[in-house]
Amino acid sequence: MDQRSPTVYRTKSWQNRRKVVTVLGGAGLLLVGYLLGRWQDTPADPAVTPQAVVTGSAAAPTATSAEPDPSPSASALPYPVIQAESATELAGAETEDVEDEGGGQYVGWINRDDHLRFDNFDFGDVPAAQVKIRMASGTGITGRLQVRLDSRDAAPVGELSVSDTGGWQSWRTNIAALQPVSGVHTVFLTFTADDGGDFVNLNWLQFAH
Repeated sequence: MDQRSPTVYRTKSWQNRRKVVTVLGGAGLLLVGYLLGRWQDTPADPAVTPQAVVTGSAAAPTATSAEPDPSPSASALPYPVIQAESATELAGAETEDVEDEGGGQYVGWINRDDHLRFDNFDFGDVPAAQVKIRMASGTGITGRLQVRLDSRDAAPVGELSVSDTGGWQSWRTNIAALQPVSGVHTVFLTFTADDGGDFVNLNWLQFAH
């Protein structure tokens, strides 16, 4: 029997190892392909997007406190005209139809120590600083009209002189300065003169800032 030469033997062994390596390499490639396929088929975990923290104020906005609407007193609106005949009390005076613009009535036959009272007048938060008084006089008696608060005997917060205007229906608007007045008060108009007798008629009055 011929004995194989070492060269031939090594060639056969090398070929056998090559076949084994080729088979193993193919198996490895198949395994890698299988693993890749499984990896691609596996659903990816959902991406987690960071969520903004929602506070109570962002989720349900609360209404901001708005500034309160200014009241008529806080916005210094003009005071209403007060008709003299609307006084709560007319002490010593009487009313009669007036011959002045606007019509209506006036309060006349006013003598010293008479008074008019107006209850619960609201001056508001912005103080009144003056009062306009529509008056007429047809006598030579000179007197004074005084504005008092809350009592007929309180110290006057304002006053003005009364003199002849040219007739009992000759109307003129005079202005008296006031000490600053705010809040709710009972207003008294009092009258004084050196001589007795009727000396003034009143149509209306209006406070002003």
